[in-house]
Amino acid sequence: MKSRLSLLLFLLPLLAACGPGDKSTATPAATPPATSAVATPGQAAQTEIPATAPIAGVDYFELPQGAPYAPLDGQVEVAEVFGYVCVHCANFEPSLVAWKKTLPAGVRFSPVPAAFGGPWDTYARAFYAAEALGIREQSHQALFDALHVQHSLAPTSTLEQIGAFYAQYGVDAQRFVATMQDAAVSAKVAAARQFAERSRVEGTPSLIIDGKYLVPVDERGYDHMLRTAGALVAQRQAVPK
Repeated sequence: MKSRLSLLLFLLPLLAACGPGDKSTATPAATPPATSAVATPGQAAQTEIPATAPIAGVDYFELPQGAPYAPLDGQVEVAEVFGYVCVHCANFEPSLVAWKKTLPAGVRFSPVPAAFGGPWDTYARAFYAAEALGIREQSHQALFDALHVQHSLAPTSTLEQIGAFYAQYGVDAQRFVATMQDAAVSAKVAAARQFAERSRVEGTPSLIIDGKYLVPVDERGYDHMLRTAGALVAQRQAVPK
C-alpha cells in the first residue's frame, strides 16, 4: 500500500505531460488537463534561482539510483527526455531553446528521445538516424512542426514517409530508413530507454540534472520548470569537482 501511495504522489505533478500511454496520437495524455498556468510557447524563460529554493518532492525529485546520460567530464549535464509525438514537448521547445542560450559555460545540454514503445520508438530512431547523418540540428524543430503544425507527418507515419521528410535535408530517403534500422541506432534507443527508466521519467517533457534530479513539468508551467532546473544547475556547479 505504501509503495502504491508513493507512486501516486510521484505521478500527481505530471499534469501537463505526455506519457507512455500515448502510443498512437500526438494529443495530450489522458491525464487532468493542463491549466492556464502553462507558459505560452515562445515566452521568455527565466534561469535565475527562485526566491525560495526548489523543494525536493515538490519542485523536483531526487534520483538515488540515477546516473547521467553521458559521462560528465567535469560538466553539469541537463538532459531533456522528450518525444516528437508529444504535443507538450512541441509547445515547450521555444521556451527551452531560449533557456539553453542562457546556460553558463560548463553546462552540457543533452536531448534524449523517450522510447515508450510504438511511435515513440519510431521517432526516437528518427532522432538518432538524423544525428548519425549530421542533420539533427536543422531538422529538429521542423519535425515538431510537421507533426503538430502542418500535420504532414503523424505518429502512425510509415518509415518511408519519415524518410521522405528527412530527404529535404540532403540525405537519400532510403538511406535514412536504413539508418533508422541500423544496429548502432537500436543501441542508442535502448540506452535512451534505460536512461529514462532509471531517471523515473513518467512523462515528457522532463529535465534531469546530472542524473541526480528529475524536474517534470506540471500545472505551474514551463517557466517554473526551467527556473527549478536553473537553480539545480547552479547548485551542481557550486559542488567542487
